[in-house]
Formats: sequence, structure tokens, C-alpha cells
Amino acid sequence: MTPLALQHGARSALIPLLAGLLGLAIFLVDTLTPLDMAVAVLYVAVVMLLADVLNTRGILAVGGLCIVLTSISFLTVHNVRFEPEAVARACVAISAIVVTTLLSLRNRRAGDALRDQAALLDLTHDAILVRDAGDTILYWNRGAEELYGWTAAEAIGHRAAELLRTGFPVSLEAAVAELERDGRWEGELRHARKDGSRVIVASRWALHRDPQGRAQAIMETNNDITARKAAQDRLDKAQGELTHVTRMATLGQLTASIAHEVNQPLAAIVTNGEACLRWLRRPEPDVGEALASVERMIANGRRAGDVVARLRALSRRQSGRHELLDLNALVTESLALIERELARHKVTVTLDLTEGLPAVSGDRVQLQQVIINLAINAAQAMEGTPRPRRLLLRSGLDAGLDGPVVRVALTDNGTGVDDDGLTHLFEPFYTSKPDGMGLGLSISRSLIETHGGRIDATRNAERGMTFAIVLPAVKEPRA
Repeated sequence: MTPLALQHGARSALIPLLAGLLGLAIFLVDTLTPLDMAVAVLYVAVVMLLADVLNTRGILAVGGLCIVLTSISFLTVHNVRFEPEAVARACVAISAIVVTTLLSLRNRRAGDALRDQAALLDLTHDAILVRDAGDTILYWNRGAEELYGWTAAEAIGHRAAELLRTGFPVSLEAAVAELERDGRWEGELRHARKDGSRVIVASRWALHRDPQGRAQAIMETNNDITARKAAQDRLDKAQGELTHVTRMATLGQLTASIAHEVNQPLAAIVTNGEACLRWLRRPEPDVGEALASVERMIANGRRAGDVVARLRALSRRQSGRHELLDLNALVTESLALIERELARHKVTVTLDLTEGLPAVSGDRVQLQQVIINLAINAAQAMEGTPRPRRLLLRSGLDAGLDGPVVRVALTDNGTGVDDDGLTHLFEPFYTSKPDGMGLGLSISRSLIETHGGRIDATRNAERGMTFAIVLPAVKEPRA
């Protein structure tokens, strides 16, 4: 048994003894001394002392016993002489005992109700604690004991932030300010257990005010999300790995286009270099033509460098870095990378790009990956189409719920999908291709959603599909 339990047991045994001695003293004084005063009123102290340690029947029994003792003292002292003053004093004493007994019964019922409610709070797995305006812990449920390791006796009376070594996503002052303003606060907190280990909790605070509107108590409900956060971190890491895998798979599909894109400027450099030598080897060197050849060599060298830089960026594994982007320019750059692939599928590309569109905020490589994936999917969907294969890319500005959005739609005249396919189109590992992984569209949607946008897929009226990338436009700062 703990020292606290021993102390509580000793206190519970001492109170009835003190109450008995007090009651006996009152009875003796009231019976044996000729005092012209309502000594029996002091029995209310006996009732009040025992109210916290007795149940309802016990309180009623003590109140009845005090009334009986008062009556015995009155009859013993006054015998059959019922003087009005003595009767009045006896009635006052008995009335006081009755009122005190009734009030004690009401307090007992209220206390029992509070204990029942506290017992209900102990049934939850959430950690629930109540603290006053000074952050001192007043209540600590069983869920808090299981989560943090401290018993209620060990935690009550300590400052919550100091005991739990709380780490806030914002400052404590900012959290308290929001609590004072809105009456509640929610967020993730880092706490320390009794053994020193750290735990992440989803915390909800609710403020209770007194009738004057002053902050009186704060109820805090904490739910352990440590395992969930770790799982989310692992999921994010796996998502990044899958994104990189699909990016590399896209690069594998573009091998021919890569060779074509790099070889063209290299061949031009060689041609211009040979021409430059011919101009310089003339009996009278033509310096002007030689300089022009060198300038063309430099331009083609830069072009080859740009192609290599774009391919390196596309293959690099890195976290997204957002910048202001011209979506029309991004579409043009992406099509340049897959020009050879589209030509291999005999796809004719038509651009209908609206000029002067506002910029979007995003990661260039990730958005480029989405456009390339959608364009290659469209080319593959048209592979079995005997008619001319056309891919239309149209950009424009639309009105969104939270402001203007920039929209880029890719429309093909391929085979399309049925109703069931349209429902599962963006699910991981769902694919209509015999050699497909079923990850491209799922990851593309995930990438666009991290940019605050969405991808819409609709069937065309005649044939094929339209995939639309919708991204929030960046609002221009006011002058």
C-alpha cells in the first residue's frame, strides 16, 4: 500500500472518532450544564464532519441520532416543564440539524455524480487532464496514467507544461491566445513520458469560464498518434520512392527521344565547325562567315546543354522546391522532351495556349513529370486507332472556389475507358495496359494535389479522353 493510501485510510478512521467525541461532548454539555442557549445546534458540526465519509443512509442515520440526542437532553433537563424559550431553542437546534443533513445529502449526491462522471472518463483510452488557469493539473484520468506513466497522485498539483516537457508547434503564448479568443485550441504536441521517452499527441483544449467570464479551468484531451506519425513518414518516403521509380520509367521510355534531342545539336555543332574551318582555310579567310559559324556552334552547344540539364533535373531525386512557373512554357518544354516518342506513335500535336496566363507556384520537375506522363498515356491510348492520331493541349483561366485557377487540358482521340475504368482510373496499381504498373496516374494526381490542385478525367463526346490539370493561380501583389 502506498503512503498516500495509508494516509487516506488513517484520515478516514480518525474523522468518525473525532465526530463521536464531539457528539458526546455536545450531549454532555447540553444535558448536564444549565446553559440557556441552543447548545444542540453544535450537532451540525458532527453531521458535516461525517458527510464526506458516510453514504446516504449513514448521513441520515447520523442526522436522526443527533435529533434523538437533542430530544433526550431536552426531556432530561426540562422534564415536563416545557418553557417556551427552551422549546424554541430545541426547535432551532433540530431545524439546523435537519437542514444540515439535507444539504449534506445533496452534496453527497452531487459528489457521487461527479465521481460517476470521472469514472466514465476513465473508460476512454484518451488521456484527459484538467488544469487551472495557472496550468496546474487538477484532474488526471486513467488514460493519462497509462499514456504518460505518472499516477494521478503524482501528477495532480504539478504544472502540466513542466511535468510533460511540452513541445509546441507554435509558442505557448500563441496557443493560449487562441484558446482565450476562441475558447478552444487544437494541434499536435510533443510530450515526455515518465521514463523519458517522447510521445506525439493530437491535443484538444477546451476553456471553461466562471459566470464573470474569467478563465477557470482547461480540459485537455490527448490522443497518442506517435505510431500514426511514424507510419505517415514511412508512407511519404515510399511515395517519394514510387515517384522516383515512375520518373525513371518515363526516362526509359524516352531513350530514343533523348538521343535524338542531344544528337541534333551535336550534329549541328560538328557541321558548323567544319564550315568554320572551310571559311578559315580559304586563301582569303572569310572571318565574318567563320564568326557566324562559331556563333551557331555556341547556340547549338547551349541547346544541347539545356536538354541535358532538363533530363538531369527529371531524373534527380529531390524534395519539391516551389517557384513561380509559366504553365504554357512548361508545356512547351515537356513536349520538346517527348517529341521523338510522340512521333514514334504518329501523334500530331496541336497547341491552343492562352497567352498572358497568371503564374502558378510549383516544382518544375514534378509538374513536368505529370505533363509528360499524361501525354505519353494519351499517345499509347491512340496506338490502336487507325484514324489520324491527334493530341490537343489547351490552356486557359477558370474561376475556382478560392480564386482563379489555371487549367491545362490534354485531349486525345484514343480508345478511352468504360464506366468501371473511369471509377478506378486513379487508384494505385490499376492499369489497362498489359505491361503497365498502374502507378503513373495515381502518382500524378498525388503530385498535383500537393500543389493544391487536382486532375480531372472525362470521356469525350465521340472518342478518347480529356485529362485536365487544374492549379491555383498566383495572385499578383497589389501595388
